[in-house]
Amino acid sequence: MHRVVALARPLQSTFELGCAAEVFGTEREGLPARYTFGVCAERPGQVTTRAGYAMLVAEGLEALEQADTVVVPGWLPVDEAPSPAVVQALRRAHERGTRVVSICTGAFGLAHAGLLDGRRATTHWARAQELAVRFPAVRVDADVLYVDDGDVATSAGAGAGIDLCLHLVRTDQGAEYAAHVARSMVMPPHREGGQLQYSAPPHPAHIDGSLAPLLEWVTRRLGDPLTVEDLAVHAGVSARTLARRFADQLGVGPGQWLLAQRIAAARELLESSALPLDAVARRVGLSSATNLRRRFLRALGTTPGAYRRAFRSDP
Repeated sequence: MHRVVALARPLQSTFELGCAAEVFGTEREGLPARYTFGVCAERPGQVTTRAGYAMLVAEGLEALEQADTVVVPGWLPVDEAPSPAVVQALRRAHERGTRVVSICTGAFGLAHAGLLDGRRATTHWARAQELAVRFPAVRVDADVLYVDDGDVATSAGAGAGIDLCLHLVRTDQGAEYAAHVARSMVMPPHREGGQLQYSAPPHPAHIDGSLAPLLEWVTRRLGDPLTVEDLAVHAGVSARTLARRFADQLGVGPGQWLLAQRIAAARELLESSALPLDAVARRVGLSSATNLRRRFLRALGTTPGAYRRAFRSDP
């Protein structure tokens, strides 16, 4: 069991905490439990929230000593540095190999503790400039949904915290398990961390047609040798217009989105079937095992064979 512990503090944001609790702490019918979830505070007892009520937190900072993942679900006010005890607890957890995760303004808590120095990180777009100015040693990326740096991960606004938590489940347990969690939450199974935050698109008037019918059409035909030009023809627009719509609505180009869907479909086949790599590659439109290996390694940092050994479901 992978133990996740969230660090709460007075005037705790309930939504950010709820993101982690819903993904890691909810039992789901038909899905084996792989996580335990708990909440701790520097001073156990009543912790006030930004929603106008207080919650009772029974555990203190010692809970971080047993955690496999520590979540900092928001940090307001952002200019308030954590106490030496909190800094020490976070640093000790990280030094032991615990994964440390922030949601939204929680990045400020990690930055105050020095855990983001020299790293790429993100936070809510409205706070990104402040994070960069206050902590110049942090390489702030204001555009992305989340940044997974292995042992440290940060997300943008609260909604992106759900994306990051689902991404971590996918990394820990595989695509099929994460998809089950996402379906139970009525959430998309996966959004790439590199997608843009939804902060004032530069040309909102240009979002002149929903991509949903096209995306559904494509996902039913991933095995076909589709190109961006094919997508544009089906949508009845030029390739340039299609690229603009993808950028406005999804924050990525159509080619990048199409490749991500093919990689996601390959992951599910690798987990759920014994198909040879050539067959997997053909079914998801990547033509050959060689191309599948190259794309897989570039996207995930591992090979299809190693991924299958790690996440293959029992026959």
